[in-house]
Amino acid sequence: MTDLAYAAARSAAPAIHSHLVHHRDHGLARGETGLASLPPDAAIARMIDAAFWASLRREEGYEPRISLAYLEPGETTHPLVFEHALALDPATLARVAPAVERPGVHLGVWPIDGVLRVWGVARAIPRYGCVVEVAEPGLLVVKHHRGDELAKFTNVAVLQGDQVRVVDEHASHQADCPSILSSMLGFEKPGAWGSSLHVLVQLAVSMRAHRRGGLLLVVPESTTAWGDSVVHPSMYAVTPPYTELAALAVLPQVMRQRTWRDELGRAVDAVAGLTAVDGAAVLTAGYALLTFGAKIVRRHGAAPLEHVLVTEPIVGGAATVLTPAQLGGTRHLAAGQFVHDQRDAVALTASQDGRFTIFAWSPVRSMVHAHRVETLLL
Repeated sequence: MTDLAYAAARSAAPAIHSHLVHHRDHGLARGETGLASLPPDAAIARMIDAAFWASLRREEGYEPRISLAYLEPGETTHPLVFEHALALDPATLARVAPAVERPGVHLGVWPIDGVLRVWGVARAIPRYGCVVEVAEPGLLVVKHHRGDELAKFTNVAVLQGDQVRVVDEHASHQADCPSILSSMLGFEKPGAWGSSLHVLVQLAVSMRAHRRGGLLLVVPESTTAWGDSVVHPSMYAVTPPYTELAALAVLPQVMRQRTWRDELGRAVDAVAGLTAVDGAAVLTAGYALLTFGAKIVRRHGAAPLEHVLVTEPIVGGAATVLTPAQLGGTRHLAAGQFVHDQRDAVALTASQDGRFTIFAWSPVRSMVHAHRVETLLL
């Protein structure tokens, strides 16, 4: 790896390899089969290096969007195999990028005669398959596949310039870790995608993707106490509640087909779009939409928000305690105050710049805990 021009590739590869080994070993212990081949450190670093420099190029004025997957043709269904394998270099990747820029399409990478080369195109990736994706120029995401077509890949590391952020899987072991964060980190029962927690993850991804900023409040079904923390009447109250997302989320597994996946995706995008309206969308834990554009106020008699614990689930990340003035814009302040007053609720907050924060009450610290999770959503 000493000949790599992108130094961050060398520093990130060992941690990524350890992550893949950990998950693959756990999969084998559970009796899972058809698992992806494990790339060595050098292969991971080489893929990152080639993808990084390719991301800085332009092909006919377009920025390359590339996804590299480490697998051989026999590990995927219906592989598109080139007669002559391509070199794994920035110029070649930039030229072929227009053919594979759509989501779910990957360039297959495998050693051929001892040298990593691009053998063709793959759409199906085996569980724990290593993928290096160009998110934007100079920004790469390394992830592994969960093994479910609908499931979001689990992010392992994010590299931007000389910054390397490796996801800290131990963050899910904290006593006050929200269930949605554990799901983003990839600690869930295999094949359970489509459950309530995973629908929340899809909502978070969609909220971040529309780049308009947004706020989603997830409240218990069994109480209307959340109404004490919003202005009444709400201009955009929904009567009766919008329940398409709720109905799709609980559809029995035997009835779930590709049309169900498409319908669920459209319903998720519909709700996520409403979060961009000034104010907050309110969703029950059972996925019934109650209102959107709601204005948050401090509950009568409640104390004002004074401090917020802020963490990011990355290796080496330090917890900080911030005042409301340091927290961010009015959307973040409103989300923090809402969770401070309604401690059985969770607030999902998207910024226009791509930042994403989950606000939840920490019973351990007795304060609002803001989890920065954009690293997991790229």
